[in-house]
Amino acid sequence: MHNLFDPFGIYSASWKVLTAWLEHPRALSEESTKFWTEFWALQNWQRTAAGADHEDLVPPAGYDERFQDPAWTENPLFDTFKETYLLYTRWLEDAIFATPWVDDKIRRRAAFWAREVLNAAAPSNFFWSNPVAIQRLVASGGMSAVRGMANLYADASKGTVSMVDESQFKLGENLATTPGAVVFRNELLELIQYAPTTDRVHAVPIVIVAPWINKYYILDLETKKSLVRFLVDQGFTVFITSWKNPGREARLITLDDYMLKGVLEAVHVARNICRVPRVHLAGYCIGGTIVSALLAWLNGDARGGSAPVVEHATLLTTLVDFSRPGDIDVFLDEESVEAIEALMTPSGYLDGKFMALSFRLLRSNSLIWRYWVQGYLYGETPPPFDVLYWNTDATRLPKAMHSFYLRELYLNNKLVKQDELQLGERPIDLGRIAQPLYVVGTEQDHITPWPSTFRICQRVKGPVRYVLATSGHIMGILSPPVQPPKRRYWAGDATACDDPQAWRESVEKVAGSWWNDWADWLKSRCGERLAPPSLGGEDYSPLADAPGTYVLER
Repeated sequence: MHNLFDPFGIYSASWKVLTAWLEHPRALSEESTKFWTEFWALQNWQRTAAGADHEDLVPPAGYDERFQDPAWTENPLFDTFKETYLLYTRWLEDAIFATPWVDDKIRRRAAFWAREVLNAAAPSNFFWSNPVAIQRLVASGGMSAVRGMANLYADASKGTVSMVDESQFKLGENLATTPGAVVFRNELLELIQYAPTTDRVHAVPIVIVAPWINKYYILDLETKKSLVRFLVDQGFTVFITSWKNPGREARLITLDDYMLKGVLEAVHVARNICRVPRVHLAGYCIGGTIVSALLAWLNGDARGGSAPVVEHATLLTTLVDFSRPGDIDVFLDEESVEAIEALMTPSGYLDGKFMALSFRLLRSNSLIWRYWVQGYLYGETPPPFDVLYWNTDATRLPKAMHSFYLRELYLNNKLVKQDELQLGERPIDLGRIAQPLYVVGTEQDHITPWPSTFRICQRVKGPVRYVLATSGHIMGILSPPVQPPKRRYWAGDATACDDPQAWRESVEKVAGSWWNDWADWLKSRCGERLAPPSLGGEDYSPLADAPGTYVLER
């Protein structure tokens, strides 16, 4: 039974850390002495350095944008606020991780929630302790405060801290603009086929499985960032899943349904339109997880007979081994999953706002407090950033599917255990996957850490090319070729490799976009070039122009 008052273990983890320290008074005394020694050293430093041109004794990290403005150092009062805050924050987090005789997951959870509180309490988040906000108030004659109050009022009515000016975007006009048509629709998805831009296309089409946690057009933003448009321009016939935003009627939809009525049905439609026996199947994030399960399911057909309908596959930032799932781990244990299930029971789904808030909390300084300061203290209008617009376009998740996914994959980690997970009335064994794989991880990914995505290399029996791209879960995937190159990547064979760090040390870091590497890998495997199929082929009349209708449901 979950704890109604502490469903995510905030209090219990904090209490366990506190009692552990109280049970070790000598260690607690030593840890406290560390803080007070550094604190008094800082106070003495501040007194002697006041008014002088000096470097901080407790400097902010280079990636910490909160205190980069010179005003935080030039004024002794605000410099004291900043350095004292940073000193205490770092000491407390270090102390939590050093807690004796406490499970590591408890430490991580307590540290996470302590960090959330400290992030909220930062002096940068309050008007009279933020020198930049005061400077802007004076420079604008008070108008920055007026605009800030207007922004606060507008956000209060929406129940969120705005990250983006949503009025600047419209699907089909400046996002999701690659020409195409919906060629298939059922209760789970619309399948979009894109119009060719080359006279001839490779025989084997690409079917992309987008994550249903968010909408598909992250892979089809404006033209220069569009992975879909890039593939079409390279001479591929591309299909993508646009998942329906589920409501109460979808409460009983399962992960089996997403795999068989969703992904497998999309594969069959693409095969029929292109008149080919097999396709290339690609999946992003949770879409890659279901692609992996489907590959094992197809290869596990005990009846034998027909060859698998997937020739080869690509997995983008995909987990199959959930033993180390990244920062999201702080939200997941038996009690928290029970709390999420209770939250879903009345409506039959998890509201997309809950999932969006969870991901924002994982990076609260950059995804919450940054916009709090800019919008309310500085009076700035949020920027028109397409990725952030997509991030706010949240989707709901059906209760049966989401409960199964959290329990069997995250809590029980069954997907990676031979024949322990049942989908579509078959046991799933990733070791049956023999198709060549192209697997992409991103270096700074906090949602699917790249060493965890690397673990599929040792689980399958087919060849694997692994690519590690710089940047994070989103921007590492959105890596179009540009000059001069903005990104780097490592790429090489990782078949049966079980050591991600050793693999990275063995391959060369390349300047440029991994998209080009992927295109070369695909071209060598997707067959000869033929005249492109018409949209929908002979059997599937187009139902709507891209981006379709399901993506418009909010």
